[in-house]
Amino acid sequence: MSAELAENNVASISGIISSEIEYSHKIYGESFYNFYVVVMRLSKSYDTIPVTISERIVPIEKLQKGKYVEVNGQFRSYNMADGESRLMLTLFVKDINIADTKPDKPDMNQIELNGFICKQPVYRVTPFNREIADILLAVNRPYNRSDYIPCILWGRNARFAKNLSVGDNIRIFGRVQSREYEKVLPSGETETRVAYEVSVSRVELVTPRPDNFLE
Repeated sequence: MSAELAENNVASISGIISSEIEYSHKIYGESFYNFYVVVMRLSKSYDTIPVTISERIVPIEKLQKGKYVEVNGQFRSYNMADGESRLMLTLFVKDINIADTKPDKPDMNQIELNGFICKQPVYRVTPFNREIADILLAVNRPYNRSDYIPCILWGRNARFAKNLSVGDNIRIFGRVQSREYEKVLPSGETETRVAYEVSVSRVELVTPRPDNFLE
């Protein structure tokens, strides 16, 4: 991976492994595994972040529920079709530190992305007069692939985002967050699901879209 593309997507978290380690898939003889990490916020609420790791990063038997981990990697997306197409997100591990006990310091949760607006931002104001904007950011990686990362912005960042256009190149800084929502199924029943997104604390315009973007 080129250094420039690697710097487009940098994420770091720390916390406690909250799930069993499950086999995910194999590519060219390399096996990958999934697990979840609970990351505490300063408010004492928490985010549960999905993580994917290669067997070549660390012996999988060292990863156990209840262990403390510090993870550096990239926040990636893929499509999963299980009767419907869903955008799935996971923190893809580049390196990891494992400890038996949690140190006496706040959990880490930070991410930096450099990408392109690929859908027109959605701006809204809540009944409590809180300004929110949702954007979908396409972040390039090697072999002509991209990750599509949902981001949410608040207040003045939301006001800034509502004036962005498809094709604008922006850099964002924030944290990975999880939230539950109710999905209405075709049967009329509801199902609780978890969405993952980047909560943005800072946003910068790198370059606006070129004038001939839509030609």
